[in-house]
Amino acid sequence: MNAKVNPEGSKFDALKWVVVVAVVAAGVVGNSIFADQSLFYRVIALLVLAMVAGFVSLQTAKGKAFFSLFKEAKQEIRKVVWPTRQETLQTTAIVVVVVLVVGLMLWGLDSLLSWLVSGAIG
Repeated sequence: MNAKVNPEGSKFDALKWVVVVAVVAAGVVGNSIFADQSLFYRVIALLVLAMVAGFVSLQTAKGKAFFSLFKEAKQEIRKVVWPTRQETLQTTAIVVVVVLVVGLMLWGLDSLLSWLVSGAIG
């Protein structure tokens, strides 16, 4: 990870996390208090509160480290060589055939053992 984030953070990080928790708690309590209001307005209010909480949390050292990790993961996903449609279909077909064969083998083994046990105990 090539994050250039101060691992110690600032002395206000704890206060910022308290604000984040307070904003989330206000959203939960407000949603239950205003349960009789329109769902649309409650969802809009929750989205706004989530954005505020997210913005405040990204101002902390851990938030910056998380955002840096997210950006690096996004860059790594761009480097992945995804299979073609034909490769995906062939791999899926192989998996389905193997599952069917193993299922039939287990069914046969179960039937054989059941027949042996029922013959042994009468």
